[in-house]
Amino acid sequence: MSARLIPGSDYDEVAWRALSFFSGYRFIISLIFVALVWLTDLPEPLGTFDDRLFALVTQAYFLAALLLFVPLRLRWPGFGYQVAGQVFIDIFAITLIMYASAGVSSGFGMLLMIAVAGGSLLKPGKIAYFFAALATLAVLGEELYAHLVRFFPAPNYTHAAVLGSTFFIVAFIGHKLALRVRESEQLAASRAIDIQNLAALNEQIVQHMQSGVLVIDADNSIRLANSSARKLLGARQELAGQPVTSVCPELNWFIEQCRSQGEQAPVVIRPSTAAVDVQASFRPLNPGGDAGLLVFLEDASVLRQRAQQMKLASLGRMAASIAHEVRNPLGAISHAGQLLGESPQLDAGDRRLTAIIQDHSKRVNAIVENVMQVSRRQAPAPETFELGNWLEEFCSEFRHQNDLPEAAVFCRVEPADILVTIDPSQLQQVMLNLCSNALRYSRNEPLLTIICGVHDDLERPYIDVIDQGPGMPVAIAEHVFEPFVTSESQGTGLGLYIARELCEANQATLQLHDNSETGCCFRINFPHPDKRHILE
Repeated sequence: MSARLIPGSDYDEVAWRALSFFSGYRFIISLIFVALVWLTDLPEPLGTFDDRLFALVTQAYFLAALLLFVPLRLRWPGFGYQVAGQVFIDIFAITLIMYASAGVSSGFGMLLMIAVAGGSLLKPGKIAYFFAALATLAVLGEELYAHLVRFFPAPNYTHAAVLGSTFFIVAFIGHKLALRVRESEQLAASRAIDIQNLAALNEQIVQHMQSGVLVIDADNSIRLANSSARKLLGARQELAGQPVTSVCPELNWFIEQCRSQGEQAPVVIRPSTAAVDVQASFRPLNPGGDAGLLVFLEDASVLRQRAQQMKLASLGRMAASIAHEVRNPLGAISHAGQLLGESPQLDAGDRRLTAIIQDHSKRVNAIVENVMQVSRRQAPAPETFELGNWLEEFCSEFRHQNDLPEAAVFCRVEPADILVTIDPSQLQQVMLNLCSNALRYSRNEPLLTIICGVHDDLERPYIDVIDQGPGMPVAIAEHVFEPFVTSESQGTGLGLYIARELCEANQATLQLHDNSETGCCFRINFPHPDKRHILE
């Protein structure tokens, strides 16, 4: 196995940093030698055989150690060349210092051992054994040269051989340790990349979740929030770093309850800056502590749509039972009342009674029809279309069906290119119900006002259906979307209920936006454009 440097990688930076430490060690050793030469008499065995050579070599060694910082700073030439060059300088300079200071008995062989070990750790491989061989030859050559030039003391070849063997052992150990260190570094770098990728993946998942996610710290400040949370709360700015009380006071109250009580069931809130109901669920990040809180936000209309699928199954079975148990007897009653009403022997009072039978039979039949309409309703078939063109066609058809003049129905769409994704047939059924109710109660021109726009903060399209009537009583307004709630003696009380069910089936919401003495305003909020793919 060979180690390669990858420019710009963390492994590359660690290797260069290690080489800088090795250069720093060389600078300190050479500085000590120069200081001894300049400031004091050399203690034995320094310069014992040749003090002038010792002074010359140590000063040259110091100068070389100083100049080596320049290519180290520039990182040129390459890492391997700089390691080899520094180790060669160490071996050459220390061997000369050893020669000038009583040979191998001076103890400078330890400095050679450090040079070999440093080269082996910085540059493992066959070159590590080359460093050991070069140091061994330098020591043996120094002893041989001393034996030929000087006649005393006697050369210590045994000591030199043992020192050379130690060099090879140090090179082997350094080589193995370096390989193990590099394997660990490469494994750590690989794991770090995996962790970074996993963190990036988690961030992408969180940011693109349809559910909103908030991380709340102990001070009730938002530490993390994804884009869905920002849209559900109707916030324009980034939520991270903002206190919850300034973003959504309604949510802050439940967070305080969760911290004080320890548990908090999911709650549905209506943020003051949003036009949709939001279900919030709370999970402590550290159970048993107060460090943080994880809050999940869900669009309540989506949850209602899921619950509605189960509701529709139950309503289907109920409608089949009603059709079997009520419709057949009702038909017999209606038919008998009709035959009785045709009898010539009835007086005016009896005819009035038969008329009542017929009227209420029709009303019960209408209730059955409406319930069956809810139960038999097919799944939405959403389409994406321009709302302005669709509303223009709808208003024209509505005027024609109700024989209304042009000024009776006012429609405004801003901007003109609003796109919505919804089942157009079910939207038409909702609009017919709302517009028929508005027309029934309106007294002034225009009888019906339809305004279509886009929320500035939520980017959700909406339609307002406004009448010019007297408004509705508070008791009725509070339960206007519940089944069988009506102020009309002949009404079934299922029209607005069915309209809201149709909206929720398409992930839209229907609400009583305004109720006053000058009229009512019902608003349809369409799904956010980013959530169209859910319906599609």
